[in-house]
Amino acid sequence: MLYLVPTPIGNLRDITLRALDVLMEVNGVICEDTRHTGKLLKHFNIEQPMISFHDHSGPGARENIIDLLKQGKHLALVADAGTPLVSDPGFKIVRDAIKNGISVEALPGPSAFVTALVASGLPTDSFGFFGFLPQKSAGRRKELGALASREETLIFYESPHRILKCLTDIKEILGDREAAVCRELTKKFEEVVRGRISSIIDKFTQKPPKGEMVVLISGHGRKEVLA
Repeated sequence: MLYLVPTPIGNLRDITLRALDVLMEVNGVICEDTRHTGKLLKHFNIEQPMISFHDHSGPGARENIIDLLKQGKHLALVADAGTPLVSDPGFKIVRDAIKNGISVEALPGPSAFVTALVASGLPTDSFGFFGFLPQKSAGRRKELGALASREETLIFYESPHRILKCLTDIKEILGDREAAVCRELTKKFEEVVRGRISSIIDKFTQKPPKGEMVVLISGHGRKEVLA
């Protein structure tokens, strides 16, 4: 069995009881960063062998994992934070497991973009999640242009050192729409900044933000819902 186990995006108390049960019972934990996951396991007094798998892992790493599963081992796949496979490596492992007739079981749990969506005040009836926009402005603007006519709430991940450039491109391509930027979700300094994109740019220009962020933009032609 391959278990997909979500982990907290900040507050460690957000882990589920079922996730803890699985992590204690499996034969090993597949993780992106063994140091990061090691801290999580140590916090909950869980001793498990860890198997490193990240964006730069080659086919051999996947083959070794599938071999272990074929031998009857039960493994848990975790993300550094949140739900595995969401802007996170692991998709190919799941595909290989399915192709080899190995059972895959996904546990529900924390996800940064879902948490941000429900806190944003933007419409939740229809939304699209697009992960990280391209790092370079030209690629970013091209992707934004392709999304300009979409009516659902648009959701992206972004880093603090690119947030102002990202928001500037969004404003120029999509217009000064209603938006929200959620940062440090579930952590001590959690913050949700809501308003027009221009007002959020002004705020972050005066005080550069820190921490990983979720950017949410109102869809094209959507009724204004924020004050």
